Amino acid sequence: TRSLSITSLDQSMFEKAQGEKVTLPCTFVLSEEDEGPLDIEWVLIPADNQKKEQIIIMYAVDRIYNHYYAAMTERMQFTNPDPRSGDGSLDILNLKSADTGTYQCKVKKAPGVQSQKIQLTVLVRPARTKCSIEGSQEIGKDVILKCASQEGSPLLSYDWRRVSGTQELPATSMLNKNTGELLLKNASQDYSGTYSCVASNRVGTDECSVELNVTPPINTAGIIAGAIIATLLGLSVLAFLVFYYCKKQREKKYEKEVHHDIREDVPPPKSRSSTARSYIGSNRSSLGSMSPSNMEGYTKTPYSQVPSEDFERTPGQNPTFAPSKVAAPNLSRMGAVPVMIPAQSKDGSIV
Repeated sequence: TRSLSITSLDQSMFEKAQGEKVTLPCTFVLSEEDEGPLDIEWVLIPADNQKKEQIIIMYAVDRIYNHYYAAMTERMQFTNPDPRSGDGSLDILNLKSADTGTYQCKVKKAPGVQSQKIQLTVLVRPARTKCSIEGSQEIGKDVILKCASQEGSPLLSYDWRRVSGTQELPATSMLNKNTGELLLKNASQDYSGTYSCVASNRVGTDECSVELNVTPPINTAGIIAGAIIATLLGLSVLAFLVFYYCKKQREKKYEKEVHHDIREDVPPPKSRSSTARSYIGSNRSSLGSMSPSNMEGYTKTPYSQVPSEDFERTPGQNPTFAPSKVAAPNLSRMGAVPVMIPAQSKDGSIV
């Protein structure tokens, strides 16, 4: 007795790139004994056995139901609008990495029941691949060219090629296809040029490039010597500025001290002996110029009012004056009042 059977059993695994379209096949043949209503279900079996199966689309009682799985509501459909023709295949549009999983097609028409499982893997193409250079680009140094994709499903493979010059990798180069590193040992100027890296997986490729410029070693000794000279020059300038500042401060301080000494330096007072002599001399000149009519007031002035002199001298320094007698001139002839001239005694007082 012949019953319902599924004919699309040749391919059970599919690998597609993200964004592409996939058709999961499910074709079947009915038998004469299958008299019940036709029922077709597509179920997503989760990788976690603890989770339940999720119906994503169903055909039953001549009607299509596709609202069970919101993540694919607008991205899935039956390949044939009328599955009764024996084609219950499923189309999934704009694939996403989350669509990866096991899908099962169940066909029921009583009393026959058949199912088929298909493994779908959605891969991501390599994208945002970046190239870089690690190490000093000097002659004799080891240089590493690095290549890495920011996106892409494993297993990613990397391949380097030279796009300028001889277009062949240097003889000393070592390539790691899994990490994308190209080691160039003992680099020379002949290694200079443009290098390109191609990242690939089973669904696509991506590419980047980098420019390598191998140069002679930098004159480190000259740089160090220049830095030392510049430092010494800077210290010399700083020392000169400090010296100049200190010199200016000392000059200002000296000017202030000199100005202060000049203002406080008061002329010494005149000695009393000189004051007394000045007083006597002024009186003599006055007497010599006066007439006999106004001499009367001066003759009555007592000599006790003449300022006395107190010399601050040691006893050995006091000069000894011998009393002298001054002969009075004939005042009647001169028409002047006689004036007595004071003399200094041995003790320094005026007599």
